[in-house]
Amino acid sequence: MSQPSTAPAAPAGPRVPEAVHRRRWAVLGVLMLSLLIVVLDNSILNVAVRTIAAPAPTGIGATQSELEWSINSYTLVFAGLLFTSGLLGDRLGRKKVLLFGITVFGIGSALAALSGSPGELIAYRAVMGLGAAFVMPATLAVLMNVFERDEQPKAIGIWAGSVGLAIAIGPITGGILLEHFWWGSIFLINVPVVLLALVLMAWLVPDSRDPNPGKVDIPGVLLSVVGLVLLVYGIIRGGELADFTDVTALAPALGGLAVLALFVLHERRSDHPAIDMTYFRRPAFSAAVAAIALVFFALMGVTFFSAFYLQSVRGYSALQSGLLILPLAVAQMVFAPRARLVVERFGARIVCTGGMLLVALGLAAFAFFDADTPLWVMEVVFFVQGTGMAHIMPPVTVAIMQALPREKAGSGSAVNNTFRQVGGALGVAVLGSVLSSTYRGEIEGHLGAVPAALRGTAGESIEATLAVAQKLGPAGRDLITPAYDAFLSAMHVTAVASALIGLVGAAVVAAFLPGRAPATAATGPEDGAPGASVPAPGAGAGESARRR
Repeated sequence: MSQPSTAPAAPAGPRVPEAVHRRRWAVLGVLMLSLLIVVLDNSILNVAVRTIAAPAPTGIGATQSELEWSINSYTLVFAGLLFTSGLLGDRLGRKKVLLFGITVFGIGSALAALSGSPGELIAYRAVMGLGAAFVMPATLAVLMNVFERDEQPKAIGIWAGSVGLAIAIGPITGGILLEHFWWGSIFLINVPVVLLALVLMAWLVPDSRDPNPGKVDIPGVLLSVVGLVLLVYGIIRGGELADFTDVTALAPALGGLAVLALFVLHERRSDHPAIDMTYFRRPAFSAAVAAIALVFFALMGVTFFSAFYLQSVRGYSALQSGLLILPLAVAQMVFAPRARLVVERFGARIVCTGGMLLVALGLAAFAFFDADTPLWVMEVVFFVQGTGMAHIMPPVTVAIMQALPREKAGSGSAVNNTFRQVGGALGVAVLGSVLSSTYRGEIEGHLGAVPAALRGTAGESIEATLAVAQKLGPAGRDLITPAYDAFLSAMHVTAVASALIGLVGAAVVAAFLPGRAPATAATGPEDGAPGASVPAPGAGAGESARRR
């Protein structure tokens, strides 16, 4: 049954001061710069893992487990503190939190670049995750406080497009740096960008906070941190083992879910909750949050296995692989800022459902890729995926952010980013496990000639099989073709699983997101007035026009 196209509005809060309104686009540019380096850094690291694993002086001799934790330490701290950092931004001031986060991120980057051991790199990556956790929610919260309601969809579209740009240019930047400099340059490059961002923030970005924050919900904050850290750790551990039933993965994951359940119960009973749980009773709000998690579950999973497909099976370098996914970024940059126009015409339900179906179609296409698939077909698929993402992320982000009052923008941004991060971590872990277990099942029958001591290692991944084949010399040549075939078979299974997740997301948004707002919504009561209604994301009330 379709849901009504309107819902009770969140109070819009005071109008944006004229001085801030005039420089709003410059502020957005600074926010995008901050977001760019935080998102770009993780995609850069994925390119450099082989180099970091090499012995000194080329790398630091990191093992596979240490490489994984150099990525996971960042993810664990980042995901665990996203919600808390959003609350602190509302209470202490979003500009202060943003300056703190970007400073910590810059310090962590400099230390990571100079790491002398894998242990140091893991620790400094955690510091970077701490900084990033304060940057990402603050950028969206500041955006909501420098743009009037009718311009927020356009600004969020541009903000979302910058995420796609960062994902694409990360491997390209990393490839160029590794060709000309040492591995630490992928972190050191952040430092001058951080310094520039700090100067521009101090000059341009206005501060804002919740004028009536109330008492600090200390138990709620602690429960959110503990619950998210345990849940994400369990997800990561299950992905590492390709076995979510292992006690070291299952126990923390279930413990995290239990703590988060306590968090929800506490928030519902608290007279000063960290997040008002009644927002989740609105189908449109919950559907938007679910869409964020599901689309990143599917997308991060396919990004994970597409990197192996491009580099291990197709033989492209890290730089070439980065260039090949540029169509995904181009589509996001072109269509995300314009998604609001499509939403105004057709409504959020149709647009987001269509976007999820495009993402599912792009994911399903990987089930038909083989070692000789023409490049132009791959480029079209990446473009289709980017187009789908561009018509999902801005509308659902607008739906989440405009459901809350402006003074609670940090909380809304924290919810948005927390579900995205958890969804992405689940995608890599779960779909990575599907890929790993399917690959192992396919390749085991071809490992008979491999010495028993190497057989377990050879079955772990295509990279491990090819490494063992190289070590065996001429005797290992017979492993190469079966390894490619086994990986392609595993990729096809994983692609189908990813596409099914995309279809679930399409069903959720089709059932619960609001449709096209009535024509009278655009000229209805001022937001927050009695009887006001929330238009479908992108349907503004023309505040900028009234200002003029």
